[in-house]
Amino acid sequence: MGDGLTHLDEQGRARMVNVGEKAVTHRVCVARCDVHMAPSTLQRIVEGRVAKGDVFATARIAGIQAAKRTGEWIPLAHPMPIDAVEVVLEPAEDGRTLRVEARVEAHWRTGVEMEALVAATAAALTVYDMCKAVDREMVVDRVRLVAKRGGKSGSFVRSGEEPIRGFVEG
Repeated sequence: MGDGLTHLDEQGRARMVNVGEKAVTHRVCVARCDVHMAPSTLQRIVEGRVAKGDVFATARIAGIQAAKRTGEWIPLAHPMPIDAVEVVLEPAEDGRTLRVEARVEAHWRTGVEMEALVAATAAALTVYDMCKAVDREMVVDRVRLVAKRGGKSGSFVRSGEEPIRGFVEG
C-alpha cells in the first residue's frame, strides 16, 4: 500500500524507517531558497545597516543550528551526527533577491536532504525576521533540493541550477 513511500507501513500508516541495517556512507546535500524583497532592503542588508544586527552572520548561525535540530522539527527524520554545515547567502543580480544555500555533510545511514532544506529555510526566515520592520512585503519561496550524493539512490543535480559553491559529484 505504501507505493514506494518508505515512511508508510503496509496499512498506509506513518512510521519511522528502520535504517539500522543500512551502510554508513558519505552523504552530501545542497538545498536552496530565495528571499525576495525591496531593493532598498537588500541594500541595507549588504551594507550592514539593519537595526537588529548582522543579518548574514545571524542567518548563517540559524541555518547551522536548524540543520543540527532537524530530527526535532520533522517528525519522521532521524537525528544524526552531522559532519559539516555551510550556509551561504548571496544577493542575486536582480537586486531584489537574496539566494540562500545550505550544504550539509554526514557519514551516516540516511540522507541529509531534510537537514539541508531545514537549514536553508531557517536561514531565510531569519532574514525575514531581522528585516520585517522595514519590509513586510518580503517573500521566502522556491525551497528546493539542488543536489545530493551518497546512499542507495545515488546522485542528483537539479537541472538548470548549480550550487553556489560548486557541487562535486563522486
